[in-house]
Amino acid sequence: MEGHTVRLALLLCITAAASASSQTCDPKKVNDKPWFHVREMLIGCWTSFVTEDQLEVHILNFADMSQGMFALEMINAKPMNLILMSAHTVYCLVNINADVNIHVSNNSSIVMHGNKYQDNVHKHDIPTQEEELVKWATQKFGGVTSYTTIRNLISISSTGTTGTKPGSRHCVLKSEDALEKHFMEITTQPLAHSLLSCSPQQPKNPADDTELHIINIPENASISNVTLRVDIKKIRVFLRGPQGTTWIVLNAQYTQFGSNNDILLPTQRISPLHTLTSDNARDVQRKALEVFKVSTFTSYTELRPVNPTIILVLGKNDDLEVTNSTLGPINSSTSSSPHQMPLLMQLYSSPDYRSPLDANTKVYSDKRIYAEISSHTFGDIALTIKVISCFVYSKDSCPVVKELPFIPESCSSKSCPNSIRLSFSLDQLQELTSTTWDLECSVKLCYFEKCGDGGKVKVEVTQPCLQPPTPPCFDFGLPGVLGIAFGGFLIGVLLIGALWFIKIKTGYPTGLDMSTTAASLPGCPCSGAKRQPVSNNPSPSENSSANASIGSTQSTPTSSMA
Repeated sequence: MEGHTVRLALLLCITAAASASSQTCDPKKVNDKPWFHVREMLIGCWTSFVTEDQLEVHILNFADMSQGMFALEMINAKPMNLILMSAHTVYCLVNINADVNIHVSNNSSIVMHGNKYQDNVHKHDIPTQEEELVKWATQKFGGVTSYTTIRNLISISSTGTTGTKPGSRHCVLKSEDALEKHFMEITTQPLAHSLLSCSPQQPKNPADDTELHIINIPENASISNVTLRVDIKKIRVFLRGPQGTTWIVLNAQYTQFGSNNDILLPTQRISPLHTLTSDNARDVQRKALEVFKVSTFTSYTELRPVNPTIILVLGKNDDLEVTNSTLGPINSSTSSSPHQMPLLMQLYSSPDYRSPLDANTKVYSDKRIYAEISSHTFGDIALTIKVISCFVYSKDSCPVVKELPFIPESCSSKSCPNSIRLSFSLDQLQELTSTTWDLECSVKLCYFEKCGDGGKVKVEVTQPCLQPPTPPCFDFGLPGVLGIAFGGFLIGVLLIGALWFIKIKTGYPTGLDMSTTAASLPGCPCSGAKRQPVSNNPSPSENSSANASIGSTQSTPTSSMA
């Protein structure tokens, strides 16, 4: 009996140990969208300033733009003066409305692509130092509504709300969290920090569905203040850091906190409620379960900050990842503007896109043509191309413009990085006389979900002549014309001479009486032929019977002699 009791106790201990083990996890380095991601606290400010004509003044300073490109979406923005600065060459997909005025430096390294309001871009002698830039904008526009420094920007857009902060008129630069500015939406690449994370395998108890997240900063980390932004409502958070650490929570909506450090909330300060000197992962996890009296947790994150000016964001990292894609060297560009993204259109003869057509190759109207439009890349930038419309322009003296219908062709992202495929037919051009055309397509370039005008791409298309051959035309010069005229004159003279000779030798035909006519015409020479005797028959005017026979069938000679 005693042995049975010992075995039962041992079994219970093993079960308890297994249960405790299942409630913890070993953190590992993660790259697949952990619960927490890290951003930098950068220099900026935010005021309530607007100009006398109700224009806001915003400054965007793009620092360390390793991606080389970003999207600027200001189509729903309030009227504003927008100052753009960058220390590096960057390409910007711009989509603004008519009330947004962009100001850049005279030697700006920002290449704006797709901006249809070219008159809204103004250049000035703008200082690059932060304080001097704010001073320059204040002198020119009367004040500054916001100054925002952004690193590794993917896209920035306006929410359409008023970008003012009550109670402040002067823009005093300080370390800030740019996400507090509700009038703009910013998407950046997450910082590369040493981040370890894990989640326990044990399923969550349905009776306790509140999430519990644990953050642990090891003792040897040199940090005193950690800024935390909580983007999830109604959760529990356990914070553990080195002695003397203060957790500055920017927003905490219905969140329960537990920590061995001070927690500074927007409205209150929470002193340490628990003691925990060990920074071991399992020890911290068990302490969090004990504090909140739950059986499991949602996530454990271990952070070793490399920069003291960071902000830790709690929430699924849904930032879009940039796909590394490259194109081979592009030999020619057919964009409509040298300031736009280089584009190239290549024609093919078959749907497998393995037979590119040479620029001098003639294409037939009754065969389908396949095209691929591609854009050049700048670093590791993934662009999507959308074809809006295609037109053909004849290159004759009388220009003809016709819209060219096209069909999008399917292509995977691996087979067509930064490109799009389509096909078309030139059958509607068969009845037109021109055989040389400019094929031009208008496209949009999209960086993630932000699109801007991509300009136009153009190639020359030559058709073989399919019309039936026309009879040859002879071109005669002046000597030829004179020769033909003189030849005709000689032929006419000879013919007249021949007729005169026949007349002299044979006389007048018997059926033609010329005597009366000759006698009635004074001065007419007499004929050399023998004169015929004059008929004794009375004239028609003297013979009533003759008058009666006019218009009737002529009588026989026998009846007329009777």
